[in-house]
Amino acid sequence: MADSFFKTLQATAFASSIAESVMLTAVFSAAHLVGFTLLMGSVLVSALRQLGAVLTERPAIETTRAADRGVLAGLAISVFTGLSLFSARAPAAAANDIFQLKMLLLVSAALLHLLVFRRVPARAGLSRLLLRLNGAASLALWGAVALAGCAYILLE
Repeated sequence: MADSFFKTLQATAFASSIAESVMLTAVFSAAHLVGFTLLMGSVLVSALRQLGAVLTERPAIETTRAADRGVLAGLAISVFTGLSLFSARAPAAAANDIFQLKMLLLVSAALLHLLVFRRVPARAGLSRLLLRLNGAASLALWGAVALAGCAYILLE
């Protein structure tokens, strides 16, 4: 059943247009990279602040709130462009183990970011250890998403 859904998705006019056009594929791929770069740059600033490595003169919540806008914008761009690129080769991508791992990591990172990572710095009286653990976990999980994406591209 899932396979027929992916085949139907790939057969849409939108997906066919991307699959048949090197230019469209390039534009969506470039935008995907820009979105993910914005996301990762924002995660890096936020996580390094929580780790106490940068911007230590500013409260963690101030830095993480500013970076959070970049995370959300980058995530929105990456999800839209990623879904667009996925639609052009849905059955093959969905069957790929590395792609499945990337999606699992992405969903985990996004959910944890929305539910945990962005809220921890706002807690008053939070120990430095917990703040640092939050920053390290965020950096590790989003880094794993990036590595899985690279592995998918290289091993596809």
